[in-house]
Amino acid sequence: MRRGPHRIRRIRRLGTLTALTALSFAALTTADEIPYAPNRTSAGPAAVPGRIGVGTCRLTPGPGVQMSEGTPTPPGYSRSTGEIRALNLMIDFSDAVGEGKALDRLAEFFPQTTDWFRTSSYGRLHYLPQTPVRDWLRMPLPFEEYAIERGAPYDPAYRKLVDDVIAVADPQVDFSAYDLVNVLVTPNAGPSALDTVLSVTFSGNAEAPVADGVPLANTSFVYSRQDDGSGTHAETGFRVLPHENGHVFGLPDLYTADGGGAVGHWDIMSEDWGVNNDLLAWHKWKLGWLDAQQIGCASAPGSTTYTLTPLARPDGPKMTYIPLSGNSGYAVEVRTRGGNDEAVCRPGVLIYRVHGDVDTGEGPVTVMDSQEDSGGCTRRPNVHAELSDAPYQPGQTFTDKENGVRIAVLSGRSGTYRIHVTRT
Repeated sequence: MRRGPHRIRRIRRLGTLTALTALSFAALTTADEIPYAPNRTSAGPAAVPGRIGVGTCRLTPGPGVQMSEGTPTPPGYSRSTGEIRALNLMIDFSDAVGEGKALDRLAEFFPQTTDWFRTSSYGRLHYLPQTPVRDWLRMPLPFEEYAIERGAPYDPAYRKLVDDVIAVADPQVDFSAYDLVNVLVTPNAGPSALDTVLSVTFSGNAEAPVADGVPLANTSFVYSRQDDGSGTHAETGFRVLPHENGHVFGLPDLYTADGGGAVGHWDIMSEDWGVNNDLLAWHKWKLGWLDAQQIGCASAPGSTTYTLTPLARPDGPKMTYIPLSGNSGYAVEVRTRGGNDEAVCRPGVLIYRVHGDVDTGEGPVTVMDSQEDSGGCTRRPNVHAELSDAPYQPGQTFTDKENGVRIAVLSGRSGTYRIHVTRT
């Protein structure tokens, strides 16, 4: 639901927990890429047209669409390649005193988040967590007085909190030296994440509060621990931060009001609870982590055979895209267990439809299920079971008669697959 020109609404359902979570708000701007400057927190995207555009296979961002899947990502968001300096501030309150050391809170997310981005980006994103203040930063008001609500925009409650974060931290922090900000709130502030997830990201927001001459335009807040009850929180609890940081790089939420049924566990922007998972190839392309020569563009009528290598490997062709229009098409990739993907129980060819004119949280991506109503092949906690066996196998074919598209999986050996795309 649109809530003004610079705000979005998002809802998450927690896999098997089925708990309603945060609504978050973000902002979009439009223009060409802004070259990287070390002292800008909103330096613009790395994925420029000349690098990722493959002829007619560029997906045009829809006008006014919030966090569009179109390419390139507009400026105002944090860069997604090269060295990224992430400021981390641990905050607490008089009515929610930080338990233990602030650095223990930091250790819940690092070095895991850095490692996750290194693996997902094939080393193209060097995520540097910075902690100039190593103790809890006490906010001047009790947590309850800020009246933080699920999905509240930067005003009025969040604006007061952010203003206070700036005022308390500014004597020790030069905000202009960082590309993004993570505010790690003491976990005992607010409700349990099992009840209401307050974690939220403000991204691409030029109207954000300003510190040291720059707006805190790309800022993620993490509240209660997202413990799914599986006993794996020490290994998997960090994943809320890569998800929230995905927004500061311009990626939308892929879950909808109905939960993760559109994409399942195939992207961390869909499900970020429990066992680890990666990003879709489309998002890696959008972020500048895949090169143009790794993308096949099936835009012309006729039949063509493509070879695809597993997304977990950095080398080889990674995605074939079949445009249906300027703002919609099918993406095809190979997913196997490896890299950041730990829950893949049916390796194979993943086919999904991408829309550039659909808002974040409203279903911009839909995975095609090769085994509809099968119940899936996994029983891992907080993994959308039905789509866990979605990948197509050799001998299977996906057909969209209305748009004249046929995708046949010819073979798969040692993780490398051959597909045949026919367009009429």
